[in-house]
Amino acid sequence: MFSKPTTEQARVVMLGLGITAFSALEALAERFKVVAVVREGAGDYGYHDETIALALKLDLPVCHDTSLRSVRTLIENLQPDCVVVSSYNRILPPDLLVQSRFINVHYAPLPEYRGRANVNWAIINGEKVAGISIHRMVPGLDAGNILFQETISISDSDTVTTLYDRLNAIQRRVLGDTVANLLAGAEGTPQDESRASYCCTRLPEDGEINWSGDTLAIDRLIRSLAPPYPGAFTWFEGRRMIIWSARPVSEGPRFAGRVPGRIVAVSKSDGTVDVLTSDGVLRVIEVQFDGESRAPAASIIKSSKATLGLRVSDLLKRIEQLEAEVARRS
Repeated sequence: MFSKPTTEQARVVMLGLGITAFSALEALAERFKVVAVVREGAGDYGYHDETIALALKLDLPVCHDTSLRSVRTLIENLQPDCVVVSSYNRILPPDLLVQSRFINVHYAPLPEYRGRANVNWAIINGEKVAGISIHRMVPGLDAGNILFQETISISDSDTVTTLYDRLNAIQRRVLGDTVANLLAGAEGTPQDESRASYCCTRLPEDGEINWSGDTLAIDRLIRSLAPPYPGAFTWFEGRRMIIWSARPVSEGPRFAGRVPGRIVAVSKSDGTVDVLTSDGVLRVIEVQFDGESRAPAASIIKSSKATLGLRVSDLLKRIEQLEAEVARRS
């Protein structure tokens, strides 16, 4: 059984690798003695990372080695009263969890949406709410009693950026009190395992747009991969192109014949292009080729005969170009 330190005495270690870490550290440093911050980044990178910059400003020790072995050694050496996890990419083993009180901040309404990329999946799946759950850590993926939970609505214009902003603000407001309650003996509420669902990891290549999908699904994919994520992408003239912003067109011509991905309107005045989907039209606003700056869609896509997406004809053209280049150099 762990002792019950006062808030002023409590020694806390924070593990935070993602975009939730900054507001977590703000909340913890205000209430407790943070004895270590575990976060990637060293050298020049560290000074450009807002979480590491905050830790340095507050004169807090930063451990840049985020491996499980390093975390284990850190916990064994420091013997903190509590370890707070706010975005960590490894499952902590049972023998480590008994070394201290561990709590996890998970941006989903547990027991639903355990696992990875929860906010992204919530938008992609058309959920009406996202959530934040702070729970005790026990063996098992995102299992353990709930200490705090709150949900927020997802609008048709929300992006993963706006949702993270709102969820981070909640974490900033409640994390200190939640840790204090845990240290005072709060047990939390058990999760209903019958309601558990899981989200798999998302990879950058999962962001490719399928123009044969429906308009709203494509719009949700684009909104789910806004910064700091790498963006939903398509192909234009054989080049990979990120679509950073778009919106469904609710009114316009009805297409009885359609080729998904075909451009049907280019607006020089507002810089947008309209693209056919399987069931409607998506207005593309801002795009970016790899290695180039963002630009209005109409400054890149200028013809209504163009089609977005990787096509066999594009691949054959690229092969012909490569063959010609090889022949020229031989």
